[in-house]
Amino acid sequence: MPALARDLKGVLRREQPDVVHAGPIQSSALLTALAGFHPLVSMSWGSDLLLGARRGLGRWAAQYTLKRSDAFACDCDAVRREALELGMPSERIVVFPWGVDLAHFSPKKETHLRSLLGWQDAFIVISTRAWERLTGVDVLVEGFLRAAKAEPSLRLLLLGNGSLRADISERIRECGMIDRVYMPGQVRYADLPAYFRSTDLYISASTSDGSSVSLMEALACGCPALVSDIPGNREWVEPGKHGWWFEMGNVEDLRRKLLQAVAERDRHPAMREAARELAEVRANWDQNFQKLLDAYELARSFARQSAEDSYARFR
Repeated sequence: MPALARDLKGVLRREQPDVVHAGPIQSSALLTALAGFHPLVSMSWGSDLLLGARRGLGRWAAQYTLKRSDAFACDCDAVRREALELGMPSERIVVFPWGVDLAHFSPKKETHLRSLLGWQDAFIVISTRAWERLTGVDVLVEGFLRAAKAEPSLRLLLLGNGSLRADISERIRECGMIDRVYMPGQVRYADLPAYFRSTDLYISASTSDGSSVSLMEALACGCPALVSDIPGNREWVEPGKHGWWFEMGNVEDLRRKLLQAVAERDRHPAMREAARELAEVRANWDQNFQKLLDAYELARSFARQSAEDSYARFR
């Protein structure tokens, strides 16, 4: 890290940027802090503070970085609270929930994928998260497999890839469910809306999240959501209005809630409308982007004031 910080310091001296925007906190933002650059906007990626700053070196690195940051940007209140606990002044925090292109991710009836798979009358659920333990995809698959034994109409679109691919694929084959799970791998950004529009329910079993972009994409397409009961998800999904929560890591609770979602199909039209309305209000990238620009201006203002104060003290 010291060597990298020296190299970065040389790059910054040569390029002379107006602002550096860096994250996650304990890696890129820490390097910029070690290089001594200002103005620095450090930005959390969610788990770096929610999990990585709980104790030890990760906590020290987060405190060190935030103390030397001119502004801090995060995507949800849960991360904001962690930053406050770590010593970041509230007036220098900007909550910036990213957002999505609402014209690209929009509700629309899609039947081509259902027809292609022979799933015209199925209840289709979708996951677009990386196949890692942090995102809980192993829990999601196990919960689906158990629910599918009781509900013949259930099907799963399992997009993406990751280190758990071999284990997950083997588990699906073991249960004889290979014809009820479609695994297309990584899907192009341009094609993602068609997958969301072909489904009845979005699922995320993540163990740690801020404001999940994949969840925002699903909501923008009018998908009800079944998500793990963690702080980041609670800020987006209201049970009974946009979908359901299940206990994080609890396969049996996921199974029950998935079957409940199937049984409550009559509630889905209202949930679809509410999901889209929520995305339009809170997940509009064109509007939210301005908050990031605000963070840059905040950082520049604080750095300028700090420099003036230092000059006044030592003049």
